Amino acid sequence: MIRVFAFVLVLLAGGQALAFDPFQQAGIDSRRGARVPLDLAFRDETGASVTLRDLVRGRPIVLAPVLHDCPNICGVTLAGLVEAVRGQSFVPGKDFTIVAFGIDPNEGPAAARESLHKIEASFPDLPTSGIHALTGRSGDIAAVTGALGYRYAWDERIGQFAHFAAVAVLTADGRLARWLYGLAPDPTDLELALTEAGKGRLGGWRDQLLLLCYQYDPETGRYGSLITWLLRLGGGLTVALMIGLIGVAVVRERRSARKGNA
Repeated sequence: MIRVFAFVLVLLAGGQALAFDPFQQAGIDSRRGARVPLDLAFRDETGASVTLRDLVRGRPIVLAPVLHDCPNICGVTLAGLVEAVRGQSFVPGKDFTIVAFGIDPNEGPAAARESLHKIEASFPDLPTSGIHALTGRSGDIAAVTGALGYRYAWDERIGQFAHFAAVAVLTADGRLARWLYGLAPDPTDLELALTEAGKGRLGGWRDQLLLLCYQYDPETGRYGSLITWLLRLGGGLTVALMIGLIGVAVVRERRSARKGNA
């Protein structure tokens, strides 16, 4: 009987292993305001040892967790990020820093250089002085991604990490301001997130005014227009009021008809 019970346990354990889905392990936990360690040593695309603090220089950071050698979405994610950068007014290297942050500890500077070469080839007009690609040790990578609430998992079947496409916008002192989800952030969302991360030091009155008119939705990682929301609310209230008035008019008409019949 004990042997049968043990055999059943083995089958159950094997079934759980087969049912393991790394995409259920991957995700992003909302940790706005969490502080990222800035003084851990990584390798940049040249092989030099750098820290995130070295790259900040008093500016916000747009950090994209990626696999530099990725046949799937990572190249698209970086290309989508660059497109968003081109669609807004802030300049990388001058106003903020972009970091393609490698999550695979087996990658090195050569893979990081390849990421940057692809960006440079696709967007030759983009200033590259403010764009960096990092690789590092597993513990240091986990310290940054863990602080950001960014979860990813190794998939033995395909030999790759399952991970979400998103970019994190950090303040100059390493605090998480916003996550922007998806393969290509909306340029307005990126500009608003950078304005917010700049804490009043980035952007002019127009950007600050836009920030007042928009509200951030942590579920979608998007900024929605507060004005649009108010208009929708006002429209809904107007429709409800009209329905109420029609209902009152119908009730009065029926009462008048009853009195006439009486």
